[in-house]
Amino acid sequence: MIELKDKYETQMKKGVLDMLVLKLLSKEEMYGYQLISELKLKSGERFFLKEGTLYPILYRLEDDGLVKSFWKQTEGKGVPRKYYEITSEGQDTLKEITQLWREICDSTAKIMEV
Repeated sequence: MIELKDKYETQMKKGVLDMLVLKLLSKEEMYGYQLISELKLKSGERFFLKEGTLYPILYRLEDDGLVKSFWKQTEGKGVPRKYYEITSEGQDTLKEITQLWREICDSTAKIMEV
């Protein structure tokens, strides 16, 4: 039964990851590990991503013009990090999918209350 629960949880999470990444980037620019940490922290550890999950999402969002990346030198003599920031098109898309998410949640709640 646990495996079945994990399967459904994984599918549900996949459906919202793009939206959550865009939401975090709408607050501030972030590098990959920072995004992973924030998702984990803000979700009460429900969203604990590996790099192999996050980076394809970021690349897809960048290909779609919703985020852009740039290199930024860390303080001191640290290695430069690749940061991501949301674009204006990404902001517009985030507004649209947030509204869609609310509608889906409302519709789902109505069905589940039956």
